[in-house]
Amino acid sequence: MLVDLFLYVLFSDDDVEDISSSESLQYEFVTIEVATSYFSDSNKLGQGGFGAVYKGTLQNGQEIAVKRLSRGSNQGQQEFVNEVILVAKLQHRNLVRLLGFCFEGTEKLLIYEFVPNASLDHFIFDSVKRSYLDWERRYKIIGGTARGILYLHEDSRLRIIHRDLKASNVLLDAEMNPKIADFGMARLFNLDETQGVTSRIVGTYGYMAPEYAMYGQFSVKSDVFSFGVLVLEILSGQKNHSFRNGENVEDLASFAWKNWREGTPSNVIDPILRNSSGSIHEMIRCIHIALLCVQENVANRPTMASVVLMLNSFSHTLAVPSEPAFFMRSGIGEEVWSGTDNTNSRVSDKSVNRVNSVKYSINEASLTDPYPR
Repeated sequence: MLVDLFLYVLFSDDDVEDISSSESLQYEFVTIEVATSYFSDSNKLGQGGFGAVYKGTLQNGQEIAVKRLSRGSNQGQQEFVNEVILVAKLQHRNLVRLLGFCFEGTEKLLIYEFVPNASLDHFIFDSVKRSYLDWERRYKIIGGTARGILYLHEDSRLRIIHRDLKASNVLLDAEMNPKIADFGMARLFNLDETQGVTSRIVGTYGYMAPEYAMYGQFSVKSDVFSFGVLVLEILSGQKNHSFRNGENVEDLASFAWKNWREGTPSNVIDPILRNSSGSIHEMIRCIHIALLCVQENVANRPTMASVVLMLNSFSHTLAVPSEPAFFMRSGIGEEVWSGTDNTNSRVSDKSVNRVNSVKYSINEASLTDPYPR
């Protein structure tokens, strides 16, 4: 079988067994062609590092989202394998569901449930759509995302670090429930492992913990840091990497920290929320939780289990946060990669800045480790 030959050539025996055991998830290419009207432009939902994403409808009426690997994309090839191996094993209401995959000739497809409200960034950073996200909806998104990450870290039969948690990777279903997506960069751990080190950095600058961005050290606390940044964005309606405070541009975590320390945390809150009926006390508590998550010292950051507890129990006393990590100096809004062998790395031609051998490039698509994990 061509699929088996492809897998055995590229990946380990365990990976092949994992994917082959998911054979019932395989779709024929012609089925997806028909479902997407032959990948028509009218059905195209977007474009990412993996390739284009299309909306489709199966013969039974089920709506699907299809990621189509760009030919010659080493990044996409590894994301394909990573997602099939990982996502097929994961079942949680706050994770996007992988329905199947297709490998036929040069075509590699990932088939997901269709999530009608696109990603969180389409709402939270849009001056018009943001008004639809009242505090009740935003709080539900924060809580659901926290539960999804907790499942990855502790409650699934695998231990997974996502490594690219951000607003564009949180999808919203018809009821505006969050579903974490894009596991192409995720890292699988044994249950007794807690951290790792890599010479190649993958993810999105601004959401990345400093120890990971600068030294390649990652752990469950790396995702906690990203979650804290995401919470601040949800509360403020501002992007962390391009937050503007009057005449100054600074990172959102720094702004939140200064206002929390000065007793004016309400300055961080989206004016739409400040003028609503939502609980200001809940919002300020969420700012406090976010600041605990983005602390520079890894040991001081809470686990996701603690975060979920803090979100659900208002009687739980919160610790005093220390100063967050400040490492956003210039070249705002960049993706990141590093390593000595960058043969397969994809970077923009507009390279800027260098911090501890980490290069930054202006690009909205995440960069992926070019080798299987």
